[in-house]
Amino acid sequence: MPAQATGDRQQRPSQACPGETRKHMEKQAKILVVDDDRELRELLDGYLSKNGYAVNTAADGKAMWAELGATPPDLVILDLMLPDEDGFVLCRQLRARSNVPIIMLTARGEETDRIVGLELGADDYLPKPFSPRELLARIRVVLRRLGKAAATVVSGARPENARLIHFAGWTLDTGARHLLSAEKVVVSLSGAEYRLLHTFLKHPNQVLNRDQLSDMTRGRFTEAFDRSLDVIVARVRRRLGDDGRDPKIIKTVRNEGYVLTATPVHEP
Repeated sequence: MPAQATGDRQQRPSQACPGETRKHMEKQAKILVVDDDRELRELLDGYLSKNGYAVNTAADGKAMWAELGATPPDLVILDLMLPDEDGFVLCRQLRARSNVPIIMLTARGEETDRIVGLELGADDYLPKPFSPRELLARIRVVLRRLGKAAATVVSGARPENARLIHFAGWTLDTGARHLLSAEKVVVSLSGAEYRLLHTFLKHPNQVLNRDQLSDMTRGRFTEAFDRSLDVIVARVRRRLGDDGRDPKIIKTVRNEGYVLTATPVHEP
């Protein structure tokens, strides 16, 4: 295996660019690029570094795990086709261990691949070939949605405005952005899962249609007939142990939308 396949750790210093003050929070973000295409890794390393990110790269799954252990990132860009392990498998394994945001890359743009990626916990999906500017925009959107949540997951710090929301035997920790079962078992959530569940908890016992959910989750589900929303609802139900055939917590209202039937109790 070539030397670069074991990881290309070359964290570059930030360079000055327009809008430095506005992007102060983003400039602290650490990005891990996992792709077996060396030219693409180098391209994204240079481009994202110039836009204020600290970038590390890896060429395969083994290198990815090494990088994750050495420098926990705030966001992972993960290619679907890797030489040692399928990107879907890595996405599922990574999501089981962490709620770090994941943007998947693939040369295959079929809807099925995108839906599978979302089902496994990816926060966004970008088919190749793509513009680095578009990837940069997607990174900024994901990090802006999460704020500093990714960093707090890694460090264990708890934001001052964090709250606990109790409902239906579960607790949503808005600081760590994960669920706690009645037995105090931690259940990780992806960024999309957290945003959707938090939206339902802000509007309990209220039927929310697709347009409302898209607006309330800051446009995450933008296409009227896109299956992404249904996929995320199904994922949240699974996290809650809610039977998709006869859900009790998040119910489907035919031709109208979804409704959270539990009444949440907020704890500062």
